[in-house]
Amino acid sequence: MPKILDRLVSQLKAKGMSESKAFATATSVLQKSGSLKSGTQKLTPTGQKRQSLGAAGRAKDRAAQKAGGKSSEYKYNQITNRARLKKKS
Repeated sequence: MPKILDRLVSQLKAKGMSESKAFATATSVLQKSGSLKSGTQKLTPTGQKRQSLGAAGRAKDRAAQKAGGKSSEYKYNQITNRARLKKKS
């Protein structure tokens, strides 16, 4: 089972869902978002990227995609959950 699916199932179970309902809900949500292939537990390329990135990586990718740059050119601000260009030195 992919980590992202396992993590979502754990969060739903912690909110009081039964395991089978939490698994079905998590699978459905991840398939609708394009992270899992329909009818399987295999990750799509989007899901593989999402699986490996934390909040900082996703923020850097969003900023780089908007500006057309590289995510390595950005630094992450944890308070605002946004990435900004690194200052040139």
